[in-house]
Amino acid sequence: MLTPLESVFDAIAGLPVHPLVVHFAVVLLPLAALGLIVLVIVPSWADRFGWLTLGTLVVGTGAAFVAKESGEALAARVGEPEAHAAWGDLLPILAVALVAVAGIWFFLHRRSGGAGRPRSLATTASGLIAAVLAVVVTGVTVLVGHSGAQAAWAGVVTSANDHPTAAEPSASGSSTPSGSSTPSSSGSTGAATSYTMADVASHAKRSSCWAAVDGNVYDLTTWIDAHPGGPQRIIALCGTDATAAFTAEHGNQKRPAQALRQYLLGPLS
Repeated sequence: MLTPLESVFDAIAGLPVHPLVVHFAVVLLPLAALGLIVLVIVPSWADRFGWLTLGTLVVGTGAAFVAKESGEALAARVGEPEAHAAWGDLLPILAVALVAVAGIWFFLHRRSGGAGRPRSLATTASGLIAAVLAVVVTGVTVLVGHSGAQAAWAGVVTSANDHPTAAEPSASGSSTPSGSSTPSSSGSTGAATSYTMADVASHAKRSSCWAAVDGNVYDLTTWIDAHPGGPQRIIALCGTDATAAFTAEHGNQKRPAQALRQYLLGPLS
């Protein structure tokens, strides 16, 4: 159940707000932060570009806040990648601090008469702190974007490369997944390889994690660390029939079902 605040940031026209707004934060914040560093180093440019840089910082900070809140709303639906959530919670705080210090530096710079005048100790100190914070904000923004992209795509790309499905034969021309020797339950040539619950139960470790869902068997090993809800939720399903757990968590949601299909090994006999 979404909270009232999460509902505000949940969706626009049927699409989740988070992926729509997060790009504003990951583009505007580093751009403005790097611009601020340049202004601190070359104060003669601050008179011309100072307000633009501060305005971009403010917009980027607002986008970071909306991205955080919309991310929590999205997590209520599909789960939350732990690393991405941790960096995402930290970024708005750092961005607000950067806006405040940058504003102080710009105010002191203008009060001193702008470029060409001797800079006071307070102006120099606030500029140095602003530059350091700008570097930190840029780094954290990169980590937010990378961890989010990794959670969304790493498992899908790895699975597409490593696990051909029953409908997509492997390079050798066989649809049998690597390491499987269980014959088809029908015994007919060319039929998809089937698996028993004993086969599934023999892969009950993090290093080799199989699970059955709705009559099919899936190799979830590479999905453990990429799962948005955290690895423990997948590890708990290793070696089991996870149909009830998957249905209770995701119901008839299309995206989790599409992600699961990437890991298909074959039918459960």
